[in-house]
Amino acid sequence: MSKRVVIVEDEQEIGELISLTLKNDGFTTELVSTGEAGLNQALANPPDLVVLDWMLPGKDGLEVCRLLRSDERTKKVPIIMLTAKVEEADIVSGLEVGADDYITKPFSPRVLLARVHALLRRESPPDKSDHQDHISHQGLEIDTKRRSVSYNGKDINLTNSEFQLLFSLASRPGWVFNREQLVTYIRGEDVFVTDRTVDVHVAGLRKKLGDAAKFIETVRGVGYRFRE
Repeated sequence: MSKRVVIVEDEQEIGELISLTLKNDGFTTELVSTGEAGLNQALANPPDLVVLDWMLPGKDGLEVCRLLRSDERTKKVPIIMLTAKVEEADIVSGLEVGADDYITKPFSPRVLLARVHALLRRESPPDKSDHQDHISHQGLEIDTKRRSVSYNGKDINLTNSEFQLLFSLASRPGWVFNREQLVTYIRGEDVFVTDRTVDVHVAGLRKKLGDAAKFIETVRGVGYRFRE
């Protein structure tokens, strides 16, 4: 059965290009042009993935993303945001409301397709031989089956990308991961993303972890590690 993708894009040519690209790869697509329509479409019949433009008439992409993440029916649906905004603060805003990935316009259809595939296959752990069902570290609890995180008894709501990033680091305390390795764990080996993408996700993850952010250490010039 083909995967179903809801595309929310008010520029007709871009929306049709995305739809055609996905259909040619075997996906089923539904294209709508407003945030309200996209929200209603996704809530009525949760898709396998949402491609969501940032700038939309009525409810913008950030609001739609926030509402999708706050609803039990769609809180785990992967969301890719399309944006012409390239400033780090704007990108962080998108990730903070729950987007799993972002693509800046103009974009390559091949890159978009690779990102879609990477998100849809990402449920498997980065290394099955090292997979753990539960990680406990000084009050930080990571449950991989429930995909839940808490610190000192307080739940922390993470996006799929943030969860996978935290799990990858915490599964090997003291191990230094470079950005290329973390990109592979988060998105997949065949997807082109910049090192800045990892840095933005780490920044968002640290903000949500609060006091537990102390466990994620920056190794200057290399990458990141989880403190032993």
